[in-house]
Amino acid sequence: MPCLIAAPSSGSGKTLLSLCLTALASRRGQGLQAFKVGPDYLDPQLLSRVSGRPCRNLDTLLCGQEWVRRSFAWHGSQAQLTLVEGVMGLFDGRGPTSHGSSAEVAVLLDLPVVLVVEASRQAGSLAALVRGFRDHGPPRVQLAGVVLNRVGSSRHQALLSEALASINVPLLGMLPHHPVLELPSRHLGLLPPGELADLEERQGQWAQLAEEHLNLDLLWPLLAPPQPSGGDPISWCLNQHSKGPDRKPAGLPIAIASDAAFHFRYPEATELLEAVGLEPIPWSPLADEGLPEGCRGVLLPGGYPELHAGQLANSQRSLQDLARAVRSGLPVVAECGGLLLLGQTLSDGEGRRHPMAGVLPFHAQRGELSLGYREALASCHGLVVRPGERFVGHEFHRWQLESVADWEPLWQLEGWGCPQRREGWTAQNVHASWLHLHWAGCPVIPSRLADACVRSVPLPRNAAFSSSMTASPPLSMNAGA
Repeated sequence: MPCLIAAPSSGSGKTLLSLCLTALASRRGQGLQAFKVGPDYLDPQLLSRVSGRPCRNLDTLLCGQEWVRRSFAWHGSQAQLTLVEGVMGLFDGRGPTSHGSSAEVAVLLDLPVVLVVEASRQAGSLAALVRGFRDHGPPRVQLAGVVLNRVGSSRHQALLSEALASINVPLLGMLPHHPVLELPSRHLGLLPPGELADLEERQGQWAQLAEEHLNLDLLWPLLAPPQPSGGDPISWCLNQHSKGPDRKPAGLPIAIASDAAFHFRYPEATELLEAVGLEPIPWSPLADEGLPEGCRGVLLPGGYPELHAGQLANSQRSLQDLARAVRSGLPVVAECGGLLLLGQTLSDGEGRRHPMAGVLPFHAQRGELSLGYREALASCHGLVVRPGERFVGHEFHRWQLESVADWEPLWQLEGWGCPQRREGWTAQNVHASWLHLHWAGCPVIPSRLADACVRSVPLPRNAAFSSSMTASPPLSMNAGA
């Protein structure tokens, strides 16, 4: 049975250990399926790149426990090796609870836990820390052993080894201080793999560090894949939770913004779109591409548009195609960073405003961090939601909206420690929100999107772009701030 790699807190080295093991599996020619607990996009991108397989998120809050079981068994059993990287601290879940935590997933899937401890400033106190995580609960986890990160010297190593031996906890390895183990990051997490020019070199070094510093005789058996159980989780998801589209389309193209500015999406989004009869086609606003020929809908996922605001503002073909698509009735679904592309202006990190597609009545600028799980209660009949429906999503952004019009909201959001607020923008053919959703937890959304694509009429190619952007009033729609 595979293990779950957890830690007392974020920044302890979970991702580093996961990358070292994944890189070594790749060097040995063994296919490894990686999973990530929680709503993260960036760690999974790195694990996907190094493993050569899409990393799958295991999020009980967004997708439910049964989906997590089925996804883990299906994808994990098709690889030679499997590992699960946890999220935050071992028992950190929604609010002060362990609901949605790494510990919950470990117990749900019956996975032993490998605890990664950042030990640079510890000696004998390590025993108290590890004992606490071993014995804490509920949920009570099975601790397989400890990997120590940032061990400073052989003397330090001896002190830490004795501390673990005093509580009968196996030591599974020690990662030293090393430049290759320092991963660059920005305000929302690690840099995506496309921005790491030396990723291939790092991968070789990660594998070498695993060979030299980890007890592979003990760790490698903890990467054994699970036994197969059940069938394809995508089919199960649609059969159990959605009747599917009213008329299943036959490969109608839908554009998905896919570049350095827009890359926050789960692999299941593409798989579900294909399962309901659509053909996802990558589309790059950063490259100033026109919408694909025959496009019947647009998906704008999250990402880092604020880092590329100037370049996006100069992408007149892309912006005008998008504005014409909205105004002609093509269905458009936008999340978080994708939402920002639809507004009037987007401020960059220095506060400079840049014009965007101009179809939603707001300006976007840097503000306070919004972070956490949210429950959404739909308040209107929109493109993919109906009044009274409830969804669970996740917010993670530092940009905020300044509305230039007062409209009724898409839905009402609430979360632990977060006051209720109205949020979202909607029209007959637009769904735009800060909220990230995992469609495995709400497959009615891709099904309704497919229905809308069937009803839509693609833009004529000769009308998709003109040489200059023309100002026009924002689309009349519901909104929230």
